Amino acid sequence: MSPIVTEPQVVTNSTPRPAWKQWIPAAAWLGIICFESTDLLSSAHTGSILYSVVTHLFGHVNPLVFVVWHHLLRKAGHVTGYAVLSWLLFRAWRATLPVPNAPAWSSAWARVAFLMTALVATLDEWHQMFIPSRTGNLRDVVLDSGAAFGAQVLIWLFLRGCDSRQDETFSRFEASSSTADTTARAAEK
Repeated sequence: MSPIVTEPQVVTNSTPRPAWKQWIPAAAWLGIICFESTDLLSSAHTGSILYSVVTHLFGHVNPLVFVVWHHLLRKAGHVTGYAVLSWLLFRAWRATLPVPNAPAWSSAWARVAFLMTALVATLDEWHQMFIPSRTGNLRDVVLDSGAAFGAQVLIWLFLRGCDSRQDETFSRFEASSSTADTTARAAEK
């Protein structure tokens, strides 16, 4: 009686998500950035609200120290917001633009996501020039674009690791498949 040898089965999702669904998170995040660019969320408005919350929670806070922390928090918000936008645009373009032999990462997707994020940052700062309580600032465009670039580098590092793990898994699958073939041939003899 020959041993029963089964080969590992690779399960794939036979119904991929439509590409337009990947644009929904990117469009929603873009809406959030546009809302944050209004007078309502200017430094003067967020500073007074945040200062009252901080003093309520921690007691008296030196206003000069608070101004520094408020500035740093706002810049951290820029970095976070535009890094997330860059990541969401990368996901959307990956679903939209097919690139042969690029299962996880392509420089085309990264480039267009970065350029779109830099364009949004530029338009956002240009828009803020027309709002009296806001200031359009080239340094913020550079900061936002740097965050977008950093996000693309992190995506590349992460997905590069995924590609090598996929290759490793595939080579293990091929090795176990050839071992199963050898075992099956030996059992037939």
